Amino acid sequence: MKNKILVVEDDLKIQELIVEFLSSQNYEVHSSNDGLSGYEKFKEEKYDLVILDVMMLKLDGYSLCKMIRNIDKDIPIIFLTALGSEEDEIKGFEVDADDYITKPFSFNVLIKRVEAVLKRKKVIKDEGNRLDFEKLSLDLSTYKAYISGNEIELTLKEFNILRLLINSYPGVVSRELLIEKVWGYDYYGDTRVIDTHVKNIRKKLGVNYIRTVKGIGYVLEKEVE
Repeated sequence: MKNKILVVEDDLKIQELIVEFLSSQNYEVHSSNDGLSGYEKFKEEKYDLVILDVMMLKLDGYSLCKMIRNIDKDIPIIFLTALGSEEDEIKGFEVDADDYITKPFSFNVLIKRVEAVLKRKKVIKDEGNRLDFEKLSLDLSTYKAYISGNEIELTLKEFNILRLLINSYPGVVSRELLIEKVWGYDYYGDTRVIDTHVKNIRKKLGVNYIRTVKGIGYVLEKEVE
């Protein structure tokens, strides 16, 4: 069965080229001209990947990304936009995009990014049903997380980051290993996406379990009372 991709792009010429190219690579591609109609189309179908422009009429790409995440927190989302500043890119990752590509772009790079995020969508199963660290508990069968018995909402990537940190405790987990294990060895995006995800995890946990090891990565440590 073909993977189904939704492309939301208001430049009709670019939209047509993306649809034509991805279709030639054996993907089923649907498209929309603005953020609002893109959101309606997303609600009507089940997609494997979404590609979003940022500057669009009616609803911008960042807002659309948040709305899509409210429906499906795990679907891969790639921004494809002319906004190339560091601030814009970081904003894209802060709304939980999986990748960020700036225009003008190479179609060969685009297809590699698409292939990479679709691979990362596959869930790696662990042995056993639960991992515990202090007040934190991860249920590996349901992919739910708990602090002191209270469930907290995590994305799949956030869950897998914590799983790797717990399994590696008390060792330090490098950014390179996080990229390989959580995003996939063939990840083509910016490694700063890790920092954004860790920032979100810290906020959701409400407990200071994750310490940054400058220049290396992250490590779990027990909370100081």
